[in-house]
Amino acid sequence: MRLIEVKITNQGIRMKGHAGRLGSDGIDRACTAVSALTCNLINAIESLTEDRIESDMDSGFTEIRWRELSEQGKLLVDSWMIGITAVNDEYHCILFQ
Repeated sequence: MRLIEVKITNQGIRMKGHAGRLGSDGIDRACTAVSALTCNLINAIESLTEDRIESDMDSGFTEIRWRELSEQGKLLVDSWMIGITAVNDEYHCILFQ
């Protein structure tokens, strides 16, 4: 079984892997959902807060780093977590470390 490994620390988020949940149309909706939620998190932190983050994204890999997050930034991360937890509840594709 393929999984997306997610590690969350006080200084960032690191994800690697693929869900491997291809639909009959060849689209991996779990990976697509996690990617969309994560891109939105990066954009929201950069646009809606004054927090400074660094991010790297590639196929099967994402890392977001920060030194410190404001309360707004933490709320956005919490919102992202609710979203990816819902994806995991549906597809059982995330391993939280």
